[in-house]
Amino acid sequence: MEPQKKLLNSVDSCVDEALCGLVRANGGLSLLKGHRVVLRSDLSRLKGKVGLLSGGGSGHEPAHGGYVGAGMLSGAVAGGVFASPPPASILAAILCLHNAGVSGVLLIVKNYTGDRLNFGLAAEQARNHGVTVDMVVVADDCAFDRPSKAGRRGLCGTILIHKLAGALAEEGCSLDKIVSTLTEVVRGIGTLGVSLSPCSVPGCLPTFDLPPGDMELGLGIHGEPGVKRSKVVSADEVVKTMIEHMTNPESQSHLTLKPGDSVVLCVNNLGALSCLEMAVVTRAALIYLESLGMKIARVMSGSFMTSLEMAGVSLTLMRSSQEILRLFDMKTSAPAWPHVSNVHVSERNYETSSETSKAGSLDTVHPEGPLSAVMRSALAKVCAILLEKQDELNSLDRACGDGDCGNTHAQAAKAIQSWLQNHVVPGCPGQLLSILARLVQEKMGGSSGALYSLFLTAAAGHMTDSGGDAASWAGALHAGTQAMRRYGGADPGDRTMLDALCPAAEELMKVSTVPPGGHMAVLQAAVERAAAGADSTRDLTARAGRSSYIAAERLTLPDPGAVAVAAIFKAVYETLQGQK
Repeated sequence: MEPQKKLLNSVDSCVDEALCGLVRANGGLSLLKGHRVVLRSDLSRLKGKVGLLSGGGSGHEPAHGGYVGAGMLSGAVAGGVFASPPPASILAAILCLHNAGVSGVLLIVKNYTGDRLNFGLAAEQARNHGVTVDMVVVADDCAFDRPSKAGRRGLCGTILIHKLAGALAEEGCSLDKIVSTLTEVVRGIGTLGVSLSPCSVPGCLPTFDLPPGDMELGLGIHGEPGVKRSKVVSADEVVKTMIEHMTNPESQSHLTLKPGDSVVLCVNNLGALSCLEMAVVTRAALIYLESLGMKIARVMSGSFMTSLEMAGVSLTLMRSSQEILRLFDMKTSAPAWPHVSNVHVSERNYETSSETSKAGSLDTVHPEGPLSAVMRSALAKVCAILLEKQDELNSLDRACGDGDCGNTHAQAAKAIQSWLQNHVVPGCPGQLLSILARLVQEKMGGSSGALYSLFLTAAAGHMTDSGGDAASWAGALHAGTQAMRRYGGADPGDRTMLDALCPAAEELMKVSTVPPGGHMAVLQAAVERAAAGADSTRDLTARAGRSSYIAAERLTLPDPGAVAVAAIFKAVYETLQGQK
């Protein structure tokens, strides 16, 4: 096994280069020359106030350098990746603040042996230089039922302490006042993490093995194994398990919470979860906490204390009071602190009523007509065919897109099937096309949903209340096709669904000139032209849609959208044939 690939210049220089990038990108920060220390660039503003220092190993970005700024840390000391910073750098940072005129220095330290030793040594050395120094150790880990002598680990709750300490220091509170306040607050903070993958220190193999489909509960931010391994379940179940573990009164590490308690929730990305997953987890945490009777006062969701590229999340809960929330809401210039709303999360109405007119409702009842039965049969056949072709369309789409063409058509088919089960098919074709347009717009999603809805909306506008003859249908399809070309920007020959749709619509326009009884022959020819058009896309160069970004030599299969259109025409033809 080879070490994980990372976008770095070298293993040896990555920490220094990362600190340089952070500082150069943020005008309020500076580097202490000769040390891996990030400082506020306006140290003169700290005169007479308490200076705040924190730090730890690198690899947890944006912690801790990202929390340096007015209203938060005065400085942060970085070690190597997952390595405690050296005492000499910590001492240099303390003396730098002392020389800036601070009244004292508070060290905020995560409860890891290396951090406690190195920050503790630097504190003792600083006292020998006449500096007033104190230390607050954060131990918020809720993983272990029976913690070892080393105690609970310091995790993401540390950044909440950074924020409260920064607010107190900004107000000019004394060192003793800040220490006593934070010591009390720390008792009301709990954190627990879960991961779907390990992480790897640059140049090294992963910190532990985790088989596909497994997750690790209670792991540390340095990739230390957790307390429980299980199969991956839904986000709702994972969150429920995490909060139950964190608040289990039988555990010596539990966080005591009761219904009615006000809490701050921090949903922390451990490195590699997508923003989509983070939002889902955040929703799950809010809903479950509220089901327990908790009042969520504030919520922050994002990457705050990571473990390199670990695909996981941690939840931090902090019991809050009006005073804690006042300090939490105070402004800071620290670049990594998020813009957190000061509105109580559990008390606000987060939904806005839609003003969509009831006339556009999918539940509006329309009278049946002579064509209702055949239109229902045709729709049922189309839906069945699209569901049958779901895997085939996905496979075709993987070669030229994101592999979900079959899924989006299946979503539309299922939505139409559900609607058919509970509604009468209107006798007016225009009304049915309008209903289908709204269905695919709401349920199909993506550009396909927009294109089909556009097609059906334009087609509906060309079907009069009495329109149901072949010529009206042909005119409606032609109008829909023209709307797709006008707004979608594609034309026949661009390797899109239009390569099947346009030839078929063109063929159907011939119904107005054929003798009585010749309509089915025209429809059959349209079906054949749609199939031929779809097949021709395998030899076309994509000039529109997502396929246009793929190298032409990789596009050797038919366009999935065109294949779907051809299948729809065939399904309609077979339905009408069966009605004869």
